[in-house]
Amino acid sequence: MTYTEFVDCVGRARLSIRGFARLVCTHANTFTNYAKENHVPDHWGIVATLMAEMAKHDVDFREPLSKIDLTPKKTRGAAAKGKFGGTKQPDFFIDGVKGVRT
Repeated sequence: MTYTEFVDCVGRARLSIRGFARLVCTHANTFTNYAKENHVPDHWGIVATLMAEMAKHDVDFREPLSKIDLTPKKTRGAAAKGKFGGTKQPDFFIDGVKGVRT
């Protein structure tokens, strides 16, 4: 699903991207980052499409979702140079060259 189609489905579900993210306990930036590639993973496309169809038929999806005990995702942060995904890793040195390991 393209990001444009995803935004359309979310809108038809009478939600904003931020509202959608709040319902599924995910950061809104997760979804806006998909705009760069203009592609949304299939599972989020399925969820948005089902929500749009439920809203079309006046079926409340918010109340059942609020009963699910979802764990909020942790912010991973931006990666620093030489670090993967913002995690702290030891620096490796070989012959004085930083970042090289055998």
